[in-house]
Amino acid sequence: MSEYHPEESGLRKLTRLQEILTSMSAYQTEEDELSSSLTVLLSDIAAIRHSLIRMESITEDLCHLRQDTWSLNNIVSSTAGTATRISQHVQHLDEEMSRIKEAGDHVSQVLELRGSLIALRDAIENQDWESATRHCARAMSVPSDVMSGRFAETVIPTESFHLPPANMLQISRNKLLDIYTQEFSKASHNRDSASTTRFFKMFPAIGCENEGLAIYSQFIAQLVKIKVSPVSGQPTAHHYVISLTALLENIATIVDQHQPIVDKYYGKGRMKRVIKHILWESDKVIANLLNNWEDERSLKSKLVEISNPAHSPFASMKRSPVPVSESSTLDPRDIDRVTSELTAMVGRWNLFKLFIMDSFLEPADGGNVVDNDFVVTSTHAHRQFERLVTTYYIPFEVWYMKTIIDKAHRLAAPDWAQLPITTTTPDDVFYVFKVIINRLLSTGSVAGVSQSLERLREVIEQDYIGLFKKKLDDIHGTGSMALLARTEKAERECRFSYIVTLNDLDLSHSHLDQLLKDILKNSLLSQHFSEMEQAAVSYQISSLCGLKLRLLSTIRSGAELLFAQFIRPKMRGLISDMFKDISYMLDDDSYSSLENQDTVKKRLVKSWESLAEGYKDFFTENNYRLFFGMAIDALLQPLEKAITHMKFSELGAIRFDRDLRAVISFLTSQIAFGDVRTKFARLQQMSMLLNLDSGEDLSEIYNASGITWKLDIAEAKAVIGLRV
Repeated sequence: MSEYHPEESGLRKLTRLQEILTSMSAYQTEEDELSSSLTVLLSDIAAIRHSLIRMESITEDLCHLRQDTWSLNNIVSSTAGTATRISQHVQHLDEEMSRIKEAGDHVSQVLELRGSLIALRDAIENQDWESATRHCARAMSVPSDVMSGRFAETVIPTESFHLPPANMLQISRNKLLDIYTQEFSKASHNRDSASTTRFFKMFPAIGCENEGLAIYSQFIAQLVKIKVSPVSGQPTAHHYVISLTALLENIATIVDQHQPIVDKYYGKGRMKRVIKHILWESDKVIANLLNNWEDERSLKSKLVEISNPAHSPFASMKRSPVPVSESSTLDPRDIDRVTSELTAMVGRWNLFKLFIMDSFLEPADGGNVVDNDFVVTSTHAHRQFERLVTTYYIPFEVWYMKTIIDKAHRLAAPDWAQLPITTTTPDDVFYVFKVIINRLLSTGSVAGVSQSLERLREVIEQDYIGLFKKKLDDIHGTGSMALLARTEKAERECRFSYIVTLNDLDLSHSHLDQLLKDILKNSLLSQHFSEMEQAAVSYQISSLCGLKLRLLSTIRSGAELLFAQFIRPKMRGLISDMFKDISYMLDDDSYSSLENQDTVKKRLVKSWESLAEGYKDFFTENNYRLFFGMAIDALLQPLEKAITHMKFSELGAIRFDRDLRAVISFLTSQIAFGDVRTKFARLQQMSMLLNLDSGEDLSEIYNASGITWKLDIAEAKAVIGLRV
């Protein structure tokens, strides 16, 4: 339709012809649209009439359905009301039945309680303890609210037993507890294992687990208690070790045999309480045993004596050459025996600790395992063993190690019958050191291992390696005097002293390396320490690797003293002698005349053999390799300097390369394993540059040859400049 719809009141305002015509046109358009709409509606009149007829035909059916719906609604509502009333009655009946059942159960429990109490009294009168235990357990299974209820307190008491049922049961339990305790004590006193087990199983059934475990603990303590009998005269060497071992083995046997029984009847882990009581009782026996041992072995007086600076193993070296064994009343063998005995006892105790830990491993949340070592470590005996380790074992072991080192150095003498030349000092010291380490590990004491290894490391570093260092310094002073005196005998003796001392140090390094490997693979670690402790102990043992570095450092410093004193002065003229009257400005004739002559090599061989005489055969392989490397290093710098002052023709460069190869070949043949060719890398590269064709570009060769150059570009250009 048109959007222009003038209001009727607005028609009166139309004053111009154009406005009137526009308004009339709008009305005409609207009229046409209405006519079209009416025409469309009239064309659908048949369908509309058909729909009206169908609606009139279903009106009657809808009325019938409405009436049926109301009827059905009335029926369902009536049925629902009836069902609700029935449900309420059924619920009421269920409540009544529940109360009846509860009352029946209550009556049944009261009757069962009454029957159990009567049967319990009869069984006690007839001394039928199994039946009494069974009836007591049945009575105890009745809930406490039933037992203390008014119905039970009204029905159960009689004229002869007028007490409430709870009191009657408690009196019967107390009576059974007294009887079982007496019978258990009688059976244990008579060593009647069957009766002992019989009454032991009855305590938890009558609710007396704690009382049963208490009397059982006393019984077990009596089984394992060992009194150290007084020994007439001097005790046997292993008396105390045997006594302690017997005590701990008895306890371990009891735990192994009785723990399954306790776990079965008293619950898993209840044996721990028994063990605590046994260990508390054994504390007295162990304390008495250790105190007697401490007095018998006079440990306090020995400790005072070894703590006296005048009796220090190295004190006599500062005063006089009198050996420590002559200036002291202490016998190292006695200290060794006492230390071994102490080690055995501490080791037995810590093995026992591991056994107890394994017996009471408990899985914690998450599947991990909780160690129960506190059961043993909280005892007085454990603290006493740790005290013995700290107070006696460590000082004795350190003093013994120092004494062995002192004695080994004093008795050291070169063995000229074998090569390389060494003394017995490394073998003696490290044999004893290995014994001490194994003895230390057999104690099973983590704290003892940590403290002892720290002290022993200081002893080896200061008293063993330090004494070798002092010897080298003394030899150096003697060597200086020998050189001033210019006597061949004094020089030879000084040189051999150097060699023997350095060989002893190298042998010590080899012994120490092998010792550490053997210890870390030793079964003592797994036998005497738990898995967590093994890691800590292995770490402590690995700390001894620092001694290997100290030995190598001492060897190098000693070798440098030897080399500087006896070898370096003789090498100062070696290079000038090698190239004396040698020229590499060769033509065809001069090159041909030198074809079969190895003058440079022959001169080197002659000089080298005079230098190496007395070293190669007498040095150990490692020391000779170190000595040989120092000689090569001392040879290279002057050799390289001499070459830079020469001029080379083309044939001369070829001859120089041949001489250099001959020198390297000879030096390589002088040692089985070495890095001679690596050390000569700079000289080999210089020879290669001297033999380059004149047309080759140095920069291209230097950057694109793939060689790892030891010469920088400036040095390479300087070498090229030597060619004429």
